[in-house]
Amino acid sequence: MTETITPVGADWRAWQASWDRQQEWYMPDREERFRVMLDMVEATVGDAPRVLDLACGTGTISDRLLTRFPGATSTGVDLDPALLTIARGHFANEPRAEFVTADLRDPDWAGKLPHASYDAVLTATALHWLNSDALATLYGQVAGVLRDGGVFMNADHMPDPSTPRINAAERTFRKARQERERSAGVQDWVDWWQAVAADEVLGGPAAERFKIFNNPSTDNNDHDGNDEPLAWHVTTLRAAGFAEVRPVWCSATDSLVLGLK
Repeated sequence: MTETITPVGADWRAWQASWDRQQEWYMPDREERFRVMLDMVEATVGDAPRVLDLACGTGTISDRLLTRFPGATSTGVDLDPALLTIARGHFANEPRAEFVTADLRDPDWAGKLPHASYDAVLTATALHWLNSDALATLYGQVAGVLRDGGVFMNADHMPDPSTPRINAAERTFRKARQERERSAGVQDWVDWWQAVAADEVLGGPAAERFKIFNNPSTDNNDHDGNDEPLAWHVTTLRAAGFAEVRPVWCSATDSLVLGLK
């Protein structure tokens, strides 16, 4: 884990880096899942894809996509005003990236996209915020914006309740590592949002964000959420119209599930 990064104002690169460090506190294998995701993009739809970065946040996937593939383009979609402010600032001089504000719970969210179809739809550590019914609906909508032969990938928490002893051992190990890193000054989710809220540039977008999702420093119940295992995602994606579905990467707690239309 690298040192804490303290961004200020419109230093968008620093904000992007600080977001990455905060997320890595939860997922030290985060870059590995992105590498596999982009490997599978190239394997299935080539090295110049039109990509929808779903629930894009600060544009983490888009950043890695456009760095690896000079011929790629990306549309990021999210509802969070603060994260989108960072994304739009970070990619202000990148013509291959565009961003759309939309609520994925809105039945008409896909109508706000600038393109009718995409080669790939990618998302990571975001859709667990939706409850199971909403996520099943979203999977069907994702199939609708993919071209035939297009690929969808979701890297997220997909726990396995059938292995309680393994789960407990992993949790104990993870919590001990996180406590050591917190003692060294690494930011967690609440710390990061407090820094955003206190910033003179991002404070306004953060206040708007807290109206939508609540403030994580005062309310941890800012989403319905789902806790579905990998098998649920495979079954639900197949029911949504994907011809082939399987995991292509996993950790002790997370999986990267791929659906080919």
